[in-house]
Amino acid sequence: MNDLEQKRFPIGQFQQSENICDTMLDEHIKVIKNFPGKLKDLIENFTDEQLDTPYREGGWTVRQLVNHIADSHINSFIRFKLALTEDNPVIKPYDEAKWAELQDSVNMPIKPAMRMIKGTHQRWTVLLNTLTNKQFERTFRHPEQNANYDLRHYLAFYVWHCNHHFAHIENLKREKGW
Repeated sequence: MNDLEQKRFPIGQFQQSENICDTMLDEHIKVIKNFPGKLKDLIENFTDEQLDTPYREGGWTVRQLVNHIADSHINSFIRFKLALTEDNPVIKPYDEAKWAELQDSVNMPIKPAMRMIKGTHQRWTVLLNTLTNKQFERTFRHPEQNANYDLRHYLAFYVWHCNHHFAHIENLKREKGW
């Protein structure tokens, strides 16, 4: 893996697990529960200059990453609820790169996004803790990828997503000596 790929995918690309046992599912739910506090601890003393630093050349700034996490995780939570209440619904994709260029992602303080992440993850955790194994088998359809995703595997993807973007910021912080 070259340096650019290492910076783009600091924990590697998502690898789909064949089977996600109940123990692993519990671990995934803990990641969702604890992520907002972990992210807050990582960035709470960042200055505006640090928030406006890209995590890699040509990459998003920390501010954009935080806003992307809020946008992405809200969309994921909604996809969970759709899958739980409809029969294999077709979800609405969105252009995350274009969303990250909108002014609410580029210029706003991160506190509103952090509140959104905290609230979304609190609700998501409560929902996840109430699901049965049968409910985790429910699916939604992603039209761009022409694939169905069950909630057990989609949760694993979002655990990766949390860790992926956390590593972007953590590596930048280490690299800059912040």
